[in-house]
Amino acid sequence: MSSSHLDQRIVAVKPITVPAPGRGVDLQVKVTAPLSGQNLPVIVFSHGNAWSLDGYEPLVDRWAAAGFVVVQPTHLDSRRNGITWDDPRFATIWRVRIADVHTVLDGLGDILPQAGGLETRVDHERVAIVGHSWGAQTAGAILGARVLDSDGVPGEDFSHSAVSAGALIAATGTGDTLTPFAAEHLPFMRPDYSTMTTPALVVAGGRDRSQLSTRGPEWFTDAYHLSPSPKSLLTIAEGEHTLGGLAGEMAAETTDEDPARVALVADAISAYLQDAFKIDDAAWAALGEAAADSDGTWSITGR
Repeated sequence: MSSSHLDQRIVAVKPITVPAPGRGVDLQVKVTAPLSGQNLPVIVFSHGNAWSLDGYEPLVDRWAAAGFVVVQPTHLDSRRNGITWDDPRFATIWRVRIADVHTVLDGLGDILPQAGGLETRVDHERVAIVGHSWGAQTAGAILGARVLDSDGVPGEDFSHSAVSAGALIAATGTGDTLTPFAAEHLPFMRPDYSTMTTPALVVAGGRDRSQLSTRGPEWFTDAYHLSPSPKSLLTIAEGEHTLGGLAGEMAAETTDEDPARVALVADAISAYLQDAFKIDDAAWAALGEAAADSDGTWSITGR
């Protein structure tokens, strides 16, 4: 991606409260958008465990500068809600996360007017879902992945017709190698990607070793290998779970701080989505050429 779009001025509006009856805690979102431009595509972004609408600025701001309107809900597992592993509500948070995204997607017509009159500047036919870590599992469900029960039977279909493309960053793999802790606390981490038909980019770090699985970094490529095409895979050889600090440069869980790595993830996703939405294919094509010249530090494959 050229750097010219990075001097594009952006604006963020928060919090916007979205009606979510029965949720127990208000559903709030942040909307980040370029100050100018029309027919803007939309990204709904699902954060990783414990984060909120205030995280992931390095990613979100870069997407907005590239011409996307980004909507970020705060899920129930956010630290600000104080729901711990041992809370009885924790077992169903994965479902509430998915419901949050559906509520946001269904409510864009009410959310966008509260964000500086964006409703007239958005292309409602170009909506994507993106998520990181637990948010990637949430996003995967919106793209058509299902959750296997203890007998291996696929659960319900949570896909949403408004979403026509997406990106999964550090998405957990299949559930057959969960550690005892994960099996006890995160039994929903048993994705079935065979029904994830929506076009998507999967982003994986070559050094992302999860404490939830006994498998190595290739666990995070299951979403690519086990789902129907068309899919693309961006692998960053030295990337760990935060891929350079996606949630914030100084965030405590950032183990591989690298602003250039964050920029690569952000630009790859915006380029992929611009191509998938048939807005512009040049940036994605250029990224493929750049990957070939990257000396193996990162690669892009497709199927």
